[in-house]
Amino acid sequence: METNKNNSLIQSAMRYGFPLGMFWVFKYLFYMGSLKFPYLVSIYWGLSLVVPYVAYLLTKRYKNDLGGSIGFFRAWQFGIFLYFFAALIVSVMHYVFYRFVAPPDFVKSAIDQTLESLTQLHADSKVIQSVKALDFSPIHMALQGILNNVFYGIVFSIPVAALLCRNNQTGSVR
Repeated sequence: METNKNNSLIQSAMRYGFPLGMFWVFKYLFYMGSLKFPYLVSIYWGLSLVVPYVAYLLTKRYKNDLGGSIGFFRAWQFGIFLYFFAALIVSVMHYVFYRFVAPPDFVKSAIDQTLESLTQLHADSKVIQSVKALDFSPIHMALQGILNNVFYGIVFSIPVAALLCRNNQTGSVR
C-alpha cells in the first residue's frame, strides 16, 4: 500500500509540476529578454515572488485530491517533488539560454563580478581561488539550475506544508 501512496505522490507531483515548470519557462523568457530590455528583469523577479504561492495552490489541489487531509511530511515531500519536476522542465530553457542566447562572456563576466565583490569584502584567498577555478558550460548551468530549484523547493515547501496540514478538514495528522 505504501508503494501505491508513493507512486501517487510522484505521479501527482509530475502532473502538477508540469504547469509550474511551464510557468517557470514563461517567467524565464523575461529574464532572457532582459539582456536586450533590462526592465524585463523586474517582471522576472516579480513573477519569481509568485512561485511559492503557485506551489501552495498546487499542493492545496493535491491535498483536495487526497480527500482534504494531508500530513506535514507528505505535503513537504510533494512540494520537493513538485519543484524537482518543474526544474526539469525549465532546465531545458536554461540550457537553450546559456548555449544559444546569452553572450559568450555572460558567465565569465558574472564570475569576474563575483571575484571583484569577494576581493572588496576581503574574502578568504581559498574562496577567491575556488571561484577563479570555476568553468561553467551550458550543461553545468542547467544542472545547477535544477539543484538550485530543488533547494528552493526544500525550503519553500516547509511553510506550505505547515499551512496545509494545519488546515486539514478532518483534523487528523497523517
